[in-house]
Amino acid sequence: MNTTQNLLENYKLEGESLTIFTYPAPILKKVAEPVTEFNDELKTFVKNMLYTMYMAPGIGLAAPQVGKSIRVFVMDIDYDREEVTLADGTTDYRLSNFNPKVLINPVFKQKIGEQICEEGCLSLPGIYEEVKRAESLVVEYQDLDGNHISEEIHEFRAVCMQHENDHLDGIVFIDRLSLLKKNLLAKKFLKLKKKKGL
Repeated sequence: MNTTQNLLENYKLEGESLTIFTYPAPILKKVAEPVTEFNDELKTFVKNMLYTMYMAPGIGLAAPQVGKSIRVFVMDIDYDREEVTLADGTTDYRLSNFNPKVLINPVFKQKIGEQICEEGCLSLPGIYEEVKRAESLVVEYQDLDGNHISEEIHEFRAVCMQHENDHLDGIVFIDRLSLLKKNLLAKKFLKLKKKKGL
């Protein structure tokens, strides 16, 4: 069992819910700093990131989205989220089959092919648009213990990874669109935000 799965086992999906910054928060435009210390503080932060991602719910979350400009993101495209009715008649969600991934200081060494996939973002809730990404890639990164890992990633997993890595470079997914489309979606989101009083 790796350190990430240990974290999940140990806290049984308990953690501190972090504030997710929404567009156009300045931190979302900043290029994040490399992680140099692999300590308990980092592990606690990552645990809270995972908790925040699962509760949102989302399939990926980058450190800048929760106010910390460091090169870390978490993702899990495999977990199940089932709506359940409780004894008092209210509904809740049961999460299971966790397969969390933590990438620290990721670097893409190779990008191959092309795919178009509809994307959304926890920093732009309610906005979805098709984005062009590489179909597969080779990523080098560090885990929570600072070990260096190299992996080949394909299809939707590659989309999620590229989306989250963009956050580390101060890029949100609408920045990948034409200027016209980006402006239209930004206006739409800011209207939604105002309506909801966010």
